[in-house]
Amino acid sequence: MDPQRIVIKFGTSTLTGGNSNLSQPQILDLVRQVSTLQRSGCEVILVSSGAMAAGRAALNYPDLPKHVPSKQMLAAVGQPKLMSLYEMFFDIYGFSIAQVLLTRNDLLDRRRFLNARNTVEALLSEKVIPIINENDTVATEEIRFGDNDNLSAQVANMAEADLLILLTDQPGLFTRDPRQHPDARLISLVEPPDIPDEVWEAAGGTSTGLGTGGMLTKLQAADLARRSGTRVVIAHGAEPDILVRICQGEAVGTTLLPATDRLESRKRFLLTGIRANGALQVDSGAVQALLAGGSLLPVGIIELKGEFERGDTVRVTDKSGKKVAIGLVNYSSRDLCRLCRKQSTQIEAILGYTFGDEAIHHNNIFLFSHKGGRS
Repeated sequence: MDPQRIVIKFGTSTLTGGNSNLSQPQILDLVRQVSTLQRSGCEVILVSSGAMAAGRAALNYPDLPKHVPSKQMLAAVGQPKLMSLYEMFFDIYGFSIAQVLLTRNDLLDRRRFLNARNTVEALLSEKVIPIINENDTVATEEIRFGDNDNLSAQVANMAEADLLILLTDQPGLFTRDPRQHPDARLISLVEPPDIPDEVWEAAGGTSTGLGTGGMLTKLQAADLARRSGTRVVIAHGAEPDILVRICQGEAVGTTLLPATDRLESRKRFLLTGIRANGALQVDSGAVQALLAGGSLLPVGIIELKGEFERGDTVRVTDKSGKKVAIGLVNYSSRDLCRLCRKQSTQIEAILGYTFGDEAIHHNNIFLFSHKGGRS
């Protein structure tokens, strides 16, 4: 299979096998499949539900009121138990894991978004498998609306994933609810640009009572991911070798093709910041490096204009003031004022910390013109 970056969302029904407790054989088999993908050269990020189910079992299935504090309490009890299973099972296959707890706000705030993305990138570079969950003990709205589905789409966008796999207790999307309509047909492929109205109408809610999401939240998540340039597959988590088969290109479940490619999605995102407050004037060497596909280093920056924070979109101009590019800056204007014309090896000594060698990484740059370089 071709190496790719994959986000996989495990729903509660998948991890429990449809029962009331986590299924260790089921989780072990999923871990085996993820390990196979990892060994093949893929980079895998997991978004995992199941903490509340683990907490409920640990407390001997208490009869609790159906309000948010009870759910948060169950998640707090169950989260370490869930992670201990993942740690034990991945250790069998020789892989390390890391727990990353997020809320929606972490991905809406630009600086927190960058911190989360940099952490995930660092983990992937060390072949560590990030296991992401909502920070349920502090979440309110998220825990009620099954946001692990939408969180997985946002993680796919953050990580620029090639593929998002949403595992559930159904074979995919159907024309009608197959549990109520035996004549319902599996929708094997949804092509761009838009998801048809009948597909939205056919998406229903959860029937197991174990999770907080249903097929509608998965469809919403799939739509978000595909608009960011990620291919999405919704499939049954109990199918034999389902993850490996999907990544080998087998037509299983429902595939939703991207509505745009990732490069175009990134360009549109950067262009939304075209009226940025800040600008960086750079020397001719920096311009040539950018046109050749390189990053912008502090040593190439001549002057700063305006005030901006880390993660803001800024303009990049040449000595004459001609606009060369826009990009997401790794350092605030306060920091870059101190770093102008300095070598990247001096960053930590000057600031006392570093967010990387680049003022703007080449992945976060959109060029307005080029001569044989990247656009």
